[in-house]
Amino acid sequence: MTKTSHTFTASEIDGCLYRDDERIPLRLNYRQPHRDIKTVADLKAALRYGEFAWPGGYQMYFLTSDGAALSFATVREEFRLVADAVKHGNGSGWRVIATDVNWEDANLTDAHTGKKIPSAYGDA
Repeated sequence: MTKTSHTFTASEIDGCLYRDDERIPLRLNYRQPHRDIKTVADLKAALRYGEFAWPGGYQMYFLTSDGAALSFATVREEFRLVADAVKHGNGSGWRVIATDVNWEDANLTDAHTGKKIPSAYGDA
């Protein structure tokens, strides 16, 4: 019995995941810059997209339901807590509801680590 190997590609244009040999989308919501996070799939897609907005390369962060900011690094490290909070809609402080760019707040910090989240135009 021979094994077929497949390669997969995440499209830069539409954010879908494709099997290279078929060009049929396997996952529509694979890598997207979600402004609103409503499902765990949205959360995963935003994490796969990465922390820099395109165009411009501005650094993004996650916003929680209680108004706190979390960096992409924190959400990756605490993924189980965040995903559980998104899935169950609880108010534990880990439920992310959106991504945004820190345009001008030079004092914005990650609520979990206390590290600064860089701003696009604010003072360093």
